[in-house]
Amino acid sequence: MILLRHGQSEFNVVYSRTRVDPGIPDPRLTEDGRRQAADAAAKLERHRLERLICSPYTRALETATIVATALGLAVEIEPLVREHCLFHCDIGSPRSALEQRWPAVDFAMLEERWWPNLDESETTLAARGQDFRRRMAGRDDWERTAVITHWGFIRALTGLTVPNGHLLRFDPHSGTAVDLAPTSVP
Repeated sequence: MILLRHGQSEFNVVYSRTRVDPGIPDPRLTEDGRRQAADAAAKLERHRLERLICSPYTRALETATIVATALGLAVEIEPLVREHCLFHCDIGSPRSALEQRWPAVDFAMLEERWWPNLDESETTLAARGQDFRRRMAGRDDWERTAVITHWGFIRALTGLTVPNGHLLRFDPHSGTAVDLAPTSVP
């Protein structure tokens, strides 16, 4: 499968400069983030994807919408691939708000308040990553699947830290990740 870290968000701009949580819940993409998503979509065109899995956070959904439109795929929500819940950006939007904003996406698997408290442990994150890895290893279509997710989840799954808009190929059987060409500006 291919892992894509969402494009740059409003939170990322401030946090990368100050290393202080700016208190922005469920931030949107910046213009650079939308460009990163479009660049990723262009790179994903050659991979013959059939499935697009996405975290329920706005920054991931905005990235997924750009990718899905370019590739002609539907967006499938998977709460397991959400971010490690530690900062204000990890406070999500209620299911009802997501349903209004993305009426073509099925959010039925989410509770109204689906995100955990801002103290998710590394152990919980690692277990969530392993659960997702096992599920994907059991699927026949894992090689034709892209997953739009987050820095913390990618780190837990692969051991790698990647910038916004970055692509990795990940084998859920072996747990190995191969870095694909970056889509972000250094």
